[in-house]
This record gives sequence, structure tokens and C-alpha cells, in this order.
Amino acid sequence: MDFITYLQNYNDLAVALSGGVDSSYLLYAVKKAGVRCKAYTVKSQFIPSFELDDAIHIAKFLNVPHEILDINVLDCDDIVNNSGDRCYYCKHHVFSLLCKEAKRDGFTIIADGTNASDNIDDRPGMRAIRELSVISPLRDYGLKKSDIRNLSQKANLFTWNKPSYACLATRFQEGETITRNRLVDLELAESYLFSLGFIDFRVRLQGNVAKIQVPEHQMIMIIAHRESIINHFKEIFDDVLLDLEPR
Repeated sequence: MDFITYLQNYNDLAVALSGGVDSSYLLYAVKKAGVRCKAYTVKSQFIPSFELDDAIHIAKFLNVPHEILDINVLDCDDIVNNSGDRCYYCKHHVFSLLCKEAKRDGFTIIADGTNASDNIDDRPGMRAIRELSVISPLRDYGLKKSDIRNLSQKANLFTWNKPSYACLATRFQEGETITRNRLVDLELAESYLFSLGFIDFRVRLQGNVAKIQVPEHQMIMIIAHRESIINHFKEIFDDVLLDLEPR
């Protein structure tokens, strides 16, 4: 039984759509299976604009009803204080809203894009997902990230080779307070690196110092753009560092 046939066991599915590889393929497969569905994307201060744009694009491409849900994650002290359980509190906050809106629309089952490659034991956010009875069909069926990329390419989804992306909150050191201004600074910095052609990188925040992490093959690009990066980043941060250990 292939994955699309597997999904036909469900009468309806509300899909948490981030715009990434996994949730985009899940939405495609649900639609292909003929299951009544709707996509929901939660827009928060932790999500950069390109992720929201990709979610909108893929939902339109698949002709699936799609709703953007606004949430203020910065009104929750357990999130902005950025303890080791920040992801748990954030996921619970976000998915509680998503579940509420999906159930209002008559959906009985909410699904996310967690796959079989994800180490759920190391992800506090997964505890929140389980508590809210959100299912993960990709993981339950046994599809790994590489499988999903291959299937996405065959389905002509533009997301098939999109790099994995973690929310902006992960750029802060544990225990460092998350603020709106710092989130804006980080998004601006990462947007600039995107404009130079970098992919699959991170800009980590250490006080008011930015630490850039890139894959090994992009190290030479960093050196080539060194002067422009320094000039741009020093308009935002006190200093800029390059992590010599590749991503």
C-alpha cells in the first residue's frame, strides 16, 4: 500500500502547513488521496516572510483551501524567557490555536509534517503535539526526509529541494530573552545572506554578536563576500563571527 492509498483511511484531515518540504508533500498526498482537507498556517514572529509565502504558494498550486492564523507568541512568558522547554510551550500555543480553528471548520483530525527521520525524543515540541492528539502520517507510514524529497520531485512540487529551516527562535542561546527587535534583526541578516545566494545556513545570536554558520562548500563564498557581509551586519550587530565548524 502506497502512502496516498494509506491516507484514504481518513475521512478528513486538517494539515498544519509550514511551507517546508514535509508538510507541503503531506498536503499534496492528502489532496491526491481525495480526502476532504484544508491547510492552516500559523503566522507568528518566529516565522520569516519567505516561509509564509511558500505556504501560500503551495496551497494555491494544489488548489487546497488555506487559512492564515495570526498569533502573538511574544505574549507568552514561557516562550520569550527561552528556557529549555521553549519549543514545548510554543508548539502548544500554536497548535492549540490551529486545532481550535480546524475543529470549528468541522475537521476531526489534525496532521503535521513530522517525518520518520525526525528524532522526536530530542524535540520538546513533539510532546505538545502528542498532548493535543495531532497525528504525523509521514512518520507513522515510515517516510524519511529523503523519501519525501524524491516523492515531491516526482510530484513537481517546488519545495522538493528546499533546505530544512528552523524557526527564528532557535537562533537565540538558551536563557536569552527573545524580543521582537532581535527577531527583526535576525530576519534582516538572514535575508541578506539569502540575497547573496547562501542556502541552508544560520545566523546565531550571542549577545549582540552574530555568528554565521554555513555548509562547508559555502565557506569560500563567505570569504568572497566578506567585506559586504561585515558592512551590512555591523549596521545591526556589534560584531560578526564565522563558525569554522560547518553545518
